[in-house]
Amino acid sequence: MIAIINYGLGNLTSIRNMCRRIGVEAEITADPAVIGSADRLILPGVGHFRKGMENLHESGLKRLLDRLVLEEKRPILGICLGAQLMTGHSEEGDTAGLGWVDADTVRFRDGALNGLKVPHMGWREIKVAGENLLWAGLPEEPRFYFVHSYHFEFRQPAEVTATALYGYEFACAFRKDNIYGTQFHPEKSHKFGMKVLENFAAL
Repeated sequence: MIAIINYGLGNLTSIRNMCRRIGVEAEITADPAVIGSADRLILPGVGHFRKGMENLHESGLKRLLDRLVLEEKRPILGICLGAQLMTGHSEEGDTAGLGWVDADTVRFRDGALNGLKVPHMGWREIKVAGENLLWAGLPEEPRFYFVHSYHFEFRQPAEVTATALYGYEFACAFRKDNIYGTQFHPEKSHKFGMKVLENFAAL
């Protein structure tokens, strides 16, 4: 079973519905007992970084997730803000994150976008970098749906598993051991997103 973690921010129902379409059991929950018994975890997110971290701290979910992810090595997939929260710090609200990966969350550099608008919204091809089980069965340059003003900036390039181009190339997916993250929304990305969630459920 996949626990879709409800910390007050996120596109929860869309993720659950997509999981159901591919025949994967998934439950939206903030119950520590349910989260603790899940085989895999999804940390979603739509909204402000600071608010996301405040909610995780106030609910007690940060301590639980640290144990499950860092000590018990439970597979977890962060989506959009949920993946950004896995970094060490965000320029959005000048806030510390979970610190699970050696990266920061930074705003798109306006001067490097050649007039492109922020937020970055819409469909975009990604460029796969290295081996990642989430990409199994996907075409060479799959397309995914993005909505974001901030992106990951990694100090460990080996942890970046895909990049996208919006004015400049930026990291849009990562993996560190049992920790996976995507800046794009697989739950909004039709057949490509369905395959990513199917691959995550099969880890």
